[in-house]
Amino acid sequence: MTEQQPANQSQYDVVIIGGGMVGASLACALLPAICDHGLTVALVETYPLPENSEQALYQPSYDDRSTALSYGSRCLLQQLGVWQKLSEHVTPIEHIHVSDKGRFGAARLHASEHGIDALGYVVENAWLGRVLLQQLIDSRAVDCFTPASVSDIVQIAGDGGATCQQIKLQQGDEEQRLVARLAVVADGGRSPVCQQLGLDVHKSDYQQYAIVANVSAERNHGNVAYERFTPDGPVALLPLHEQDAPQQNRSALVFTAAVEDVVDLMEMSEQAFLAALQLRFGYRLGQFTHLGKRDSYPLTLQRIKEQVRPGLAVVGNAAHTLHPVAGQGFNLALRGLMALAESINNAAATNDNPGDFARLQAYFTEQQRDQDKTIAFTDQLLKVFGSDSALMKKARGRGLLALEFFNPAKQLFARQAMGLGDALPRMAGGDHS
Repeated sequence: MTEQQPANQSQYDVVIIGGGMVGASLACALLPAICDHGLTVALVETYPLPENSEQALYQPSYDDRSTALSYGSRCLLQQLGVWQKLSEHVTPIEHIHVSDKGRFGAARLHASEHGIDALGYVVENAWLGRVLLQQLIDSRAVDCFTPASVSDIVQIAGDGGATCQQIKLQQGDEEQRLVARLAVVADGGRSPVCQQLGLDVHKSDYQQYAIVANVSAERNHGNVAYERFTPDGPVALLPLHEQDAPQQNRSALVFTAAVEDVVDLMEMSEQAFLAALQLRFGYRLGQFTHLGKRDSYPLTLQRIKEQVRPGLAVVGNAAHTLHPVAGQGFNLALRGLMALAESINNAAATNDNPGDFARLQAYFTEQQRDQDKTIAFTDQLLKVFGSDSALMKKARGRGLLALEFFNPAKQLFARQAMGLGDALPRMAGGDHS
């Protein structure tokens, strides 16, 4: 049942719950509607955010975690007006090398074959977060509630009977209430807010863990991203640029491990782990020489079944988490939040309700197609390269050769990898340079 709205609370058109990469990106995407149409937006984040631009400066660390950005995501970040600043510290992926251990054949993609400077980019998460937050800080257009946690969220009746969301915040010893015509949940995987709302999730456990770390090798990475499929699981290496370094040989590693092996791999010495990595990956980069801090997390495919309700939308990892094998997670999230921003901006331009259920359903219908396609692409890669059948092993080798020498197949694979499988969402007032 919808509760009635009390008077003593702050009201917003949009409240974004979660100020990470997804939530901050959405807030940046709404800046044109804030400036042009008076849209009111609040951002709620558990952790303290920088108070000024000086706190958002680049502060490199060997162990910084990274995200793969597709070429399509670069186009969207240009629309947000952050790409020029962000590009100061990104590493272009000029080549992609896909191989299957023990099988003949490999697929190689080259940016030059597509008339572009890079197939994608690697960015350190901390830098991406700082650039997005700097954009918000400089705009002074979004009200930030931080550090604050959501203690409750309920559906209420707003002005004219429209459905709104009432969000109770805890900030230290103080409690605040916000009312939003549209609440956007962007608080990451295993979302506490989704759990509070009782949203059903479809979950598939891969019975694997990802071990992530940064590694250095003897040879320069040459701006090549490697995807190596092995009987024990895939290994990915993404090139990382090191400022003022004499040799560009640092890469971001995603090492897939079976559940029963992960504890041993996490606890073994640096040299023992590098030997295990060498055995899986081979010597394309020479000897591995250094291993940074290791982290691990379980790999699951999760998808919220009900991603929109009246006055509510769920985006990013809160809505869906993917296996990292194809590097599609943040890119899918960015396309989704940009499509939602397009819907909100259009509502603001005509003074309509951004949380109108029919509007949100139309947005989600389009996003569902993108999610289905991206999840199928990732899942099929795992099934094809994870099979032990002799027939499938032969098919894999032939498939890699087809990708290497059959141009239409290569073009299709490249467009999916570059995040250009469908038309990208647009937003008004973005930087399209």
